[in-house]
Amino acid sequence: MNKKEQLISEAKSAMEYSYSPYSHFRVGAAIRTEDGTIFTGTNIENASYSLTVCAERVAIFNALSKGHRSFTDLAIATSSGLPTPPCGPCRQVLYEFNPEMRIQLQGADEREEGFRLKDLLPHAFVSKQDYIKS
Repeated sequence: MNKKEQLISEAKSAMEYSYSPYSHFRVGAAIRTEDGTIFTGTNIENASYSLTVCAERVAIFNALSKGHRSFTDLAIATSSGLPTPPCGPCRQVLYEFNPEMRIQLQGADEREEGFRLKDLLPHAFVSKQDYIKS
């Protein structure tokens, strides 16, 4: 199994733990750190919809809480027939750590799509420090 297949497999496994009793839209994510460590996450819904947390943010927050700050790629698997890209808030959180991050998507029909994060969020909000650097 190559690195891409491994990451997708981890995302699909994470999707099994989805807590999605309202939407029934299961999502799993797996993010790889620069040193090759993989962290996973799944979507967690709440009756108060605004408190729902996406799988992508659960995965990166899991990695961040263990001290990792550098990420190379992310895979997202969904129960939807089509590959589903990350939402805007997830794109913004991910962008903070690597705009060049590769994003691999896979829907339930096994169709895959791949992107660079910077292409999914071409005009990201950046800190004042980023403006000073450029």
